[in-house]
Amino acid sequence: MKNPIFDIENWREIGATLARNKTRTFLTAFGIFWGTAMLAMLWGGAHGLEGMLRRNFAGFATNFGAVFPNTTSISYKGFNKGMSWNLTQTDIDAVRRITPGIEYSSTMSNQYGTIAYGTNSETASIAGFEPDFSKINTAIVYAGRLFNDADDAQGRKVALIGKDLSAKLFGTEDPIGKMISANGVYYRVIGVIGQLSNASIGTRYDESVLLPASTFRRTFNRGNAVGFFMYTAAPGYKPKDIEPYIRRAVCSNHPISPADEKAMWFMDISEEFEMVDNLFLGVSLLALFVGAGSLMAGIIGIGNIMWIIVKERTQEIGIRRAIGAKPRDIIVQILSEGVVLTSVAGLAGVSFATIALAVADKATADPILGSAGFTLSFSQAIAIVVTFLILGTAAGTLPAIKAMRIKPIEAMRDK
Repeated sequence: MKNPIFDIENWREIGATLARNKTRTFLTAFGIFWGTAMLAMLWGGAHGLEGMLRRNFAGFATNFGAVFPNTTSISYKGFNKGMSWNLTQTDIDAVRRITPGIEYSSTMSNQYGTIAYGTNSETASIAGFEPDFSKINTAIVYAGRLFNDADDAQGRKVALIGKDLSAKLFGTEDPIGKMISANGVYYRVIGVIGQLSNASIGTRYDESVLLPASTFRRTFNRGNAVGFFMYTAAPGYKPKDIEPYIRRAVCSNHPISPADEKAMWFMDISEEFEMVDNLFLGVSLLALFVGAGSLMAGIIGIGNIMWIIVKERTQEIGIRRAIGAKPRDIIVQILSEGVVLTSVAGLAGVSFATIALAVADKATADPILGSAGFTLSFSQAIAIVVTFLILGTAAGTLPAIKAMRIKPIEAMRDK
């Protein structure tokens, strides 16, 4: 007797058997189709949703920390609690000298003022940064350049202007090289910038004018004072590892008790990003759980149709056994029908999901940040189909074993 796997007549018989009851076969195939499609769409959709949410923080350092001055809560060296104080450039220089683990850092100060060009004027934020600011929260350079170390060291009267503010003041005119007035002081525009991330600290680039930190302090009579200090932790460090060094440096320059934890307020964005990562993990697990539920529904459908097929073909199976069919031939015959149904419907489901995800990815693409990631990789698609095939084969195993055990005499008597 020919091997059922390579017998073309056997495969024709499988097709005839499945086509015999078109409604039942369609409903079972649809269950498999929908199960694989749901699992694939939820898997790829969870990744795309994560990509859309992460785009809000694109370009914003995930290992970001900052320190802000606050009022004291402990009397110290003759100064009463409740004293206000300012961070200074001296403090920051001391922090940088003694602190390991700082990768990038910048002071930041800001105030609102009137920005004017010709007869046009707008009220906007004027902020002072050091050159590393764009490595902490990425700036998109639409024209010109960013600050460099020489701009800050020499206190040059240069400015970066946000793209939205530039459009209001200059319209379609190129602002590079033009002079703008900020609270009556003139600066030469060297760059037009925008913010990559939706997250911002202190000011949003698109609607602001940015000055070198030293220029800002001199222009607005801030002396040595800065607004706050922001930094990123180097690999192997976390922002909270840097906090003790900052406390030590600052307390050595001010009448602040080393035990006064409220005198400085620290921000640690890395903790927030860890929470976001855990949230995304939960969403992915939920998507896989729901998808697995749809998958199991399809598997149960395969098992049910195999039982029905075996029941309907009891006499046929008995005759096959009587004329010499081996148990292995019967098992392969029954399982082959389940494998064919699973393969065709499963591949159709994955193909449908891939097309749906591609449409969603195209619709949510950002011109700057690109696609969100509504995609299903080839390995993921193969994993889904193979998993369905294995589970579908397992579901058809019991009906196949039952078919193998049918005795010819009993089968001939079956009605």
